[in-house]
Amino acid sequence: MFRLLFAITILLALSLPGTALALTCTIKGCHPFLQDLKNLHAPVKEGKCLSCHVQKEEMHPYPGLKAFELKAKGVDLCYLCHDKLAMGPVVHGPVRDGDCTACHRYHGASGPKLLDMGEDQTAFCTGCHDEGEFRRHYQHGPAAVGDCTSCHTHHSSTEKKLLKEQSRQLCLSCHNDFAQTMAKAPRVHPPVSNDACTSCHNPHSSASQFVLKEKMPDLCYGCHSAMATKVPNVKVPHKPISQAKSCGSCHSAHFSPAKGLLAVDQKNLCLGCHGQDGLHSSKVFREYSGLPLVNMKKALDKKSQLHGPINDGACAACHSPHGSDNFRMLVKSYPAPFYVPYKEGLYDLCFSCHDKSMLKYPDTTLYTNFRNGKQNLHYLHVSDKRKGRTCRACHDAHAVNGRKLIGADGAVFGKWKIPTRFKTTATGGSCAPGCHRQLSYDREKPVSYTPQKEAPKDATKEVPQTPPPTSDAAPSGQTK
Repeated sequence: MFRLLFAITILLALSLPGTALALTCTIKGCHPFLQDLKNLHAPVKEGKCLSCHVQKEEMHPYPGLKAFELKAKGVDLCYLCHDKLAMGPVVHGPVRDGDCTACHRYHGASGPKLLDMGEDQTAFCTGCHDEGEFRRHYQHGPAAVGDCTSCHTHHSSTEKKLLKEQSRQLCLSCHNDFAQTMAKAPRVHPPVSNDACTSCHNPHSSASQFVLKEKMPDLCYGCHSAMATKVPNVKVPHKPISQAKSCGSCHSAHFSPAKGLLAVDQKNLCLGCHGQDGLHSSKVFREYSGLPLVNMKKALDKKSQLHGPINDGACAACHSPHGSDNFRMLVKSYPAPFYVPYKEGLYDLCFSCHDKSMLKYPDTTLYTNFRNGKQNLHYLHVSDKRKGRTCRACHDAHAVNGRKLIGADGAVFGKWKIPTRFKTTATGGSCAPGCHRQLSYDREKPVSYTPQKEAPKDATKEVPQTPPPTSDAAPSGQTK
C-alpha cells in the first residue's frame, strides 16, 4: 500500500507543469545521493533534470521499467549545452572517443569541473595512466605533488603529450633562472639547444638522480659512443667517472663558460680534487712509489717556472681525463719505473712536443744543448742500456723554482729526493746530484772525463784527474 501511494505521489509531481524535478528526483528513497555532491552539474543544481533526461514511460519508478533515457548519446549530449571543443592536432584519448564521462561526472563531483580529484591529481590520472611512471625514487616537482595540469592540457593540444606549450619552453617557464644564465653562456650542450629536455630527463620520475632517463655515464654513452667503448676498458681509470656524479663531476650537462663543457677552466677543475693532501694514487703507480698523489696546488704555488701545458692550464695535454692504458692516465706512453732505457715508443708522451732525436744519437751538435762538445748527455743518461733513467730523474713535469724544469728539491727516489744542484754557464753547466760527484760540461771546450795517468812522485806540479762518468752519470730531461 505504501509503495502504491509513493508511486502515485511521484507521478502526480512529474505530471504538474513547472515542477522542480530535482525536488522529486532527490527525495528520500530515490536519488538522495545527488544532494551530497560537493560540486553539482548546473542542471542538477537548478533542478533541471529534463535538460539531459527525457521521460519515455508514464510509470516511474516502476520495477523493471526504465522510464527515462538521455536526450542524446556521448559527447552529443554535452554539446546540447556546451560549445564544441576546438581540437588541436593532439587529442586526449577520451575526448577523441567522445567519452566525456571517462573524466567528468554526470551530476556532480568532489572537485571542480565535475572531476573527482583534489589538489593532488595523481590518483585521478593514474586511473588510466601507469602509476609506476610517477612513483620512482627521484620525482619531478609537479609530478611529486600531483599537479599534472601544470604541464598538460585536459582536452587537446598543438604539442605532443598534450603539453601546454613546446617542451623546451615549457621547462624554461619554470626554470627561468636557468634560462637566463644559459642565454649568456658561451657554450651550450647541443641537446639542450636542439632537442627536448626529455631527451635526457624523465618528466615524471626516475630511478636516477636529476630525473635522468639513465644513470651516468650510461646516459652520456648514448651519444658519446666512442667513450662507451674506451672508458669501461681502460687500465688506469679516472675515479670520478665511477662515482655518483660520474661525468657530472667535471662536465656541466647544460652549458658552461669553459671548453669541453667543463664546470670551470681545466686547471682549476683538476685542482678541485688534486689540490688536496692524501689523495689516493692509482694501483698502477702505487706499485712503483707507494706514495699518495702530490698536492698539485702546493706543488705549483709560487713556482717560477711552469711546464708549458701547465702554464697554458691544459692538464689534458698530458693526462687523459677519462682514463688511459698508460701510467698516470697519460695520453701517450711514458715509463712508470725510475730506470727504463730509451726505446722507440716508450717515451712518446714527451716527444709529443720535444724532438725525439735528442735520444737517438750519442753525438750531435743539433738536437740538444746538454752536451759536452759533441757528446750527447741526454743520450748518455736515458739511453744507457743498463741503467737508463726516465726524464723525471732530473726534470719535474709540472713546476719548479729553477731552470729547465730542474728543481732544487730533486726527483723522488723511493723515500729520498735526489738533489741535483744544477748550474749553468754561457756554454754549459754542472751538477752535483746524489747520482755522482760534481761534474761539468761545456759545448765549446769539452771537459775530459778520461782519468789521466798519475804524475811521477818527484813531479813539481800535481796533475788534476777527472774520472770518467759512470752509468749513473748526469741529469736527464729537457734540453739543457
